[in-house]
Amino acid sequence: MKISVTSKLDGVRSWSLEALDTCPGSIAAPGQLVDACAGCYATTGNYRFANVKAPRAHNKKDWQRLAWVDDMAAELEKDTYFRWFDSGDMYTLALAEKILEVMKRTPWVKHWLPTRMHKFPKFRLVLAEMQALKNVSVRFSSDSVTGEYTKGLHGSVIVPTPGDAKRGTKLCGAYDNNGQCGPCRACYDKKVKVIAYPAHGRKMNKIIMLKKAA
Repeated sequence: MKISVTSKLDGVRSWSLEALDTCPGSIAAPGQLVDACAGCYATTGNYRFANVKAPRAHNKKDWQRLAWVDDMAAELEKDTYFRWFDSGDMYTLALAEKILEVMKRTPWVKHWLPTRMHKFPKFRLVLAEMQALKNVSVRFSSDSVTGEYTKGLHGSVIVPTPGDAKRGTKLCGAYDNNGQCGPCRACYDKKVKVIAYPAHGRKMNKIIMLKKAA
């Protein structure tokens, strides 16, 4: 298995796959991505480099091993927080079921899992089991880049600027902190219902400008 350490997350580790290739929930229509995925940060910058792509490609095969759940649970023995998917998504039900088992076996770890797989009925049972665990925060991602979300469904949304965050959402403060999470752990907190992430990167800002101009 290949575990990533993302500097933004202040040392919190993550397990990821390649963006879009493992994101069936990113498709709005044949040949068309939902707005949030059209501007995906994980298709730009360092994510384009071979040394960043390689571990994600490895993970796509590695999770299928019989011993993967045992190995992941052992790997997380000393972790307090863990993020699933700083890129990619749990594109198959078999993977989702294995991740659920890892979560169950590691009750000392606070797990955060953002996903769009709630769009597919066959995932609803496993997602409900994840959400029922005290140590797991599953956040269904809104497809919007202008702050729209469905109350009671979505757990995160992209907003054009911090000032666009709607009442009732928790504004991510990373982009007022040089892009770093610092000690904030709101994404892992089940009591925080919706996180609003200010858009960042030229690609995402272009999508927002096109959306506003339409």
